[in-house]
Amino acid sequence: MTGSTRQQKVGKLIQKEMSDIFLRDRRGLLENAFLSIVEVRVSPDLGVAKIYLSMMLAKDKKGLLEKINDHKKEFRKLLGDKVGKQLRIVPEIIFYLDEVEENAQKLDEVIKNLNIPPEDKNS
Repeated sequence: MTGSTRQQKVGKLIQKEMSDIFLRDRRGLLENAFLSIVEVRVSPDLGVAKIYLSMMLAKDKKGLLEKINDHKKEFRKLLGDKVGKQLRIVPEIIFYLDEVEENAQKLDEVIKNLNIPPEDKNS
């Protein structure tokens, strides 16, 4: 995580509170998907928070991300209710799908499928 100490503290606060909001998903928006917040990156002016989500047990990850983005204003309102006393301005939130795990699995498959000839002992 990069940025100033203040950015990091605000990012951790948003990560904790948004995790709690997703955990208490009362409307069933997440469709029984296991969702975790991998990282929160906050802009230097603390006006924008980029939230990276990891989704397990979700059949349609991109569709679920769109649904979450459609309700972004509601999530920001809930976040504001929780952090309103600690932050002067509740940042705009942008949700991204964290694809690190999927990319790592693809890379593992590529490595497993490599055909590496045995080393020539004469060389």
